[in-house]
Amino acid sequence: MDPTVLASACAGAMWADDSAARHLGISLSEVTPGRAVATMTITETMVNGHDMCHGGYIFLLADTAFAYACNTYDQRTVAQQCTINFLNPARRGDVLTATAEERYRAGRSGIYDVMVAGEDGTRIVEFRGMSRTIKGTLLEGESPQSGDES
Repeated sequence: MDPTVLASACAGAMWADDSAARHLGISLSEVTPGRAVATMTITETMVNGHDMCHGGYIFLLADTAFAYACNTYDQRTVAQQCTINFLNPARRGDVLTATAEERYRAGRSGIYDVMVAGEDGTRIVEFRGMSRTIKGTLLEGESPQSGDES
């Protein structure tokens, strides 16, 4: 299967079960092998006591883009470790875009960088995720999951 078609099919399979992303209004605008772009509008319920978007919501957006980028090869892949650097605040009404790009992938491990920016290009966060492939696939013919993923 063409790698771009495969990536899109994997994203569709994940999206069907991704109630967290759908509930927060996250949308995917691009998914290609090792890359994903996701957007989210900051709502009233996402604002903290400093009148800024709570960092957990921004982390969730970055983590979502990361998840879709590292699951483009029809191998179930999860986060192994993530770090985030908050650079600028986001505010109610801001539309944030998270762009995840694969930096390295070998064996069962990968490294992905995610940049979250506002509509004007202001960098909000830089996120780095390390991925780990586990048992199973996203598409038809999925192999059964086991309790031991190592």
